[in-house]
Amino acid sequence: MVNGWIILDKPHGLGSTQAVAAVKRNLRQAGYGKVRVGHGGTLDPLATGVLPIAVGEATKLAGRMLDASKEYEFTVQFGRETDTLDLEGKVIATNDYQPGFGALEKVIEDHFTGVIEQVPPAYSALMIDGQRAYDRARGGESVDMPTRSVTIHGWEYVAKGFVGEWDASEQYATLRVRVSKGTYIRSLARDIAHALGTVGHVTMLRRLRAGPFGLAVAISLDKLNEVGLGAALEHVILPLEAGLVDIPALDLGSEEARAVRQGRVLDGLPFPDGLYWVRSGRVPVALVKLSGSVLTVARGFNLPDVAEQE
Repeated sequence: MVNGWIILDKPHGLGSTQAVAAVKRNLRQAGYGKVRVGHGGTLDPLATGVLPIAVGEATKLAGRMLDASKEYEFTVQFGRETDTLDLEGKVIATNDYQPGFGALEKVIEDHFTGVIEQVPPAYSALMIDGQRAYDRARGGESVDMPTRSVTIHGWEYVAKGFVGEWDASEQYATLRVRVSKGTYIRSLARDIAHALGTVGHVTMLRRLRAGPFGLAVAISLDKLNEVGLGAALEHVILPLEAGLVDIPALDLGSEEARAVRQGRVLDGLPFPDGLYWVRSGRVPVALVKLSGSVLTVARGFNLPDVAEQE
């Protein structure tokens, strides 16, 4: 059985679906057979960085990873806007006005911190009337994207200057931002530029963190490919519970753990209401909810118990 997380430092040009396929291929080549695999949040092919990939029973937690906050570093180039809002698209608008860096800092503080309204890019994987938005956009359709509320938790400056992709006089700023689920960085760059009275697009995008996983635990695609050539899997996979470090654990005895495995409700537990994960010894048993001292199972994990592991 293979269960846990492979945190890929996704390279430029690789899609999230392709990354999942690479994990499946390497596990198959390593002799693990057919294993359930899924990713914890789409990352654009032109973006790089942290892509959590759930394996086996960890796929039951992929939804939590989709809901997790993310941290990105990105460069916005002022003066040109593209239809894809990044380097891949064609230029659809230009503006000679280059905002000062003081103005950039003020507009971010005043208008792009906390809860904001955002229109996702037309070139995105969102489903619109049963089709991916990017498929409609590539087909020449004008796609009406719905507005959504997202939360910007905080900003940091990384670099700024005047070296552009097309024109060395164009201003750029590299920023680090912490955001809620569902935030599109390309839309954020577009809207910041518009708020400054100009246009812009993203020239670099890197995810630094997704939920509890940061670049420090991410592996390269080359490192992943070594597994398919015989390298030890334990050098690249994290345990299932690594995706649960942001919630408290409850230690149960063998009888209580058996009841939870069977999906039964437990009563009389002296813990505050909230979300927990239950373990028996070292083994995760289930993701549970406590309300009024009553424990109910949200997701159970089909993992060997301690006796089977020893």
